[in-house]
Amino acid sequence: MFRYIVKRLIEIIPIIFVVSLLIFFFIHLVPGDPVRLAAGKEATLEEIERVRQELGLDKPLLTQYINYMQNLLTGNLGHSLKTGLPISDMFENRFSVTMTLTFMSLGWALVLGLLIGTISAVFRNKWPDYVGMLTAISGISLPGFWLGLILIQVFSVTLGWFPTGGVDSWKSYVLPSLTLGAGIMSMLARFTRSSLLETLKEDFIRTGRAKGLKESVVVRKHALKNSMIPVVTIAGLQFGFLLGGSVVVETVFSIPGMGRLLIDSIAFRDYPVVQAVILLFSLEFILVNLLVDILYKALNPKIRYDS
Repeated sequence: MFRYIVKRLIEIIPIIFVVSLLIFFFIHLVPGDPVRLAAGKEATLEEIERVRQELGLDKPLLTQYINYMQNLLTGNLGHSLKTGLPISDMFENRFSVTMTLTFMSLGWALVLGLLIGTISAVFRNKWPDYVGMLTAISGISLPGFWLGLILIQVFSVTLGWFPTGGVDSWKSYVLPSLTLGAGIMSMLARFTRSSLLETLKEDFIRTGRAKGLKESVVVRKHALKNSMIPVVTIAGLQFGFLLGGSVVVETVFSIPGMGRLLIDSIAFRDYPVVQAVILLFSLEFILVNLLVDILYKALNPKIRYDS
């Protein structure tokens, strides 16, 4: 297992290199000149060229990329074109906000998704199944920005239970996490139901029932555990969706996180910040998928990893 983890971590290096290469060149294809924005509307042509030289944007793209990678390998993410601050300092508070929102969303989505999917499978083609699947379909169908606005209108404006935006306390995360996790919860519920229905048809389930085990024991200790591998796979893959969805949710709820920073940086053509945020999101997604692979072993000890 240890050799497998080390091998996977080493494999991350070329992946990050390719991702950084694609991000760098695609960002520079976006229309607009960030130097003009950084220099200001009233800047003369001489001042614009001076700023361009100071930022190193007058050099060929390949040279800029080599300089970017050299800084990246030393842990230097660069400086923002808009504020001039080190990007690592800009990430300091925003990163924790986005991670808190993401893991809260994933947490309740996992709990409710597994619960709804399990109940739907046990009571197949009965009213709990219909209610559960209707909830799941609704969660997938509703756009995140629309759901967020509805939650703000009902629970913030009308009832006054939660703040409309910002990050002041744990209450500030409730509505955004519900908005962000709705689609994940729905997908997990459907996959849990489907996987559990297949497992309930297996011979070892019939053997357990024949031995006189309670149905709750059969479902909880035998069927559910053996149904978790495809569900865990989907949960890991959907982590990327949560990172992408945080961009929309943080904008709707005015949350000062990484997603909001990405939107503001794109609007300003702040290349270094955009590159750093997307690269960080990519790295997080890769590491979460590595964690999912490790969880397979805990769910099914028969799994063997090739080192």
